[in-house]
Amino acid sequence: MDTVALQSRRIVSGMRPTGKLHLGHYHGVLKNWITLQHEFDCFFFVADWHALTTHYDESGIIEDSVWEMVIDWMAAGIEPSAVSLFLQSQVPEHAELHLLLSMITPMSWLERVPTYKDQQEKLKEKDLSTYGFLGYPLLQSADILIYRAGQVPVGEDQVVHVELTREVARRFNHIYGREKDFEAKAEAAIKKMGKKNAKLYSNLRRAYTERGDAEALETARALLKSQQNLALGDTERLFGYLEGGGKVILPEPQALLTTAAKMPGLDGQKMSKSYGNTIALREPDDTLAEKIKKMPTDPQRVRRTDPGDPDKCPVWQLHEIYATEDQKAWVQEGCRTAGIGCLDCKGPLIDAISAELKPIRERAEELSQHPEDVRRIIEDGNEAAREVARETLEEVRSAMGLSYKL
Repeated sequence: MDTVALQSRRIVSGMRPTGKLHLGHYHGVLKNWITLQHEFDCFFFVADWHALTTHYDESGIIEDSVWEMVIDWMAAGIEPSAVSLFLQSQVPEHAELHLLLSMITPMSWLERVPTYKDQQEKLKEKDLSTYGFLGYPLLQSADILIYRAGQVPVGEDQVVHVELTREVARRFNHIYGREKDFEAKAEAAIKKMGKKNAKLYSNLRRAYTERGDAEALETARALLKSQQNLALGDTERLFGYLEGGGKVILPEPQALLTTAAKMPGLDGQKMSKSYGNTIALREPDDTLAEKIKKMPTDPQRVRRTDPGDPDKCPVWQLHEIYATEDQKAWVQEGCRTAGIGCLDCKGPLIDAISAELKPIRERAEELSQHPEDVRRIIEDGNEAAREVARETLEEVRSAMGLSYKL
C-alpha cells in the first residue's frame, strides 16, 4: 500500500545535540529549514535520545549541548512563531510509539540499514552492540510517524531511513487497519463525497483494483485530497479502501530530497568537529581571520611569484560558496598568474564569512543573556508537539486494542 499522507504540508526534522554549531550545519541543514518554515507546517526537534545511541557513556554533556544548539538555531533564523521547536525526550509519545512499532518490526529490517554497520566501523572505539543503536532507525520512524508527517527533508544518504519508515507504516496499517465493518464504513464514506465524486471514486478504484491502472490510482488520490467535507477518519479509510487495504492509521511519508551544500572545512575535508577544521556560527572576527589566514593553499605555490592552481587549494572551495562571479574570476586569474598572493586571496573570503556570521553572532549573544526565554519557547513547543502526538497515539492504541475503559 503506497498511500499519500493527508498531512502533506507537515514536515518533521531533527538534529542531534552537538553543542554550538558551525558553518557545516548552517549550509547543510539550517538554511534549508529556514526556507521550509515559511512553506510547511514544521516540527523541528532536538534528538537528545538519539544522542544516547552512540554517546550513552557521555550523557553529562547533553544538556548544555541542547541549549547551545537551540540558541544557534534561532540565531541562524529559525522563527519559534513559525514552527514547533521541541525536545524529543520531552514528548514521551515518541518512546511509546517506538515500543509499539518494535513489536511488529522484523529484526532483519533493522540489520540491513546501511548505516548500522557503517557507524560500527567508524566508531570502533565504542561498544555499539546495544539495542538502542540497532533500533535507532525505528526510533527515527516513530519520530516521523507520531506526527503523521507527509514529507521528511533528507539528503540522498538518508532516503533509506524514510523507506524503512514507509515499510513500517505499511505493515502497521496492514495488520491493524482492518477495523470491524471496514467495508461498510468505507462505502458510507463514499456517499458523503456527493453523487458525482462518489461515482468517480468508485470507477477509479475499480480501474486500479481490477486492472492495476496506476494512473487511476493517482487520480483517485488527488480526488480524495481535494475533498473538504470528509472527516479525517473517513478520508484515511478511503485512502486504504482505494488500494484494497484497511484504514490508513499511519500515513506513509515521502522523502523531500534536499541538496545540501557541501561545506568544506579549513583543511579541505568535510567540515566536522572531529576533524578540528570548523568555523563556528559564533566565531569572533579575530579568530575567524586567524583561521582563514592559516589555511593551507596549493602546495606547489611555495613563493609569492609561483603560479598556483585554485582547484588544488582548500581556500578556493570556500570561494565557490562565498565569492561573487567577479571575485571568482579575479581569484582564478590572479592565482594562476601569480598576480595575487595567498593572503590577498583570503581577504575577501574573511570579509564575506564575517558579514554572514555577524548578525548570527549578535542574535546568539542576546539569546544567551535570556536563557529563560529560550526555555519558555521550548516548553511551548513541547506542549504543541505533545498535543499532536497524543492524537496519533490514541488512534494507534485503539487500533491495537489497547484503549481500555477503566
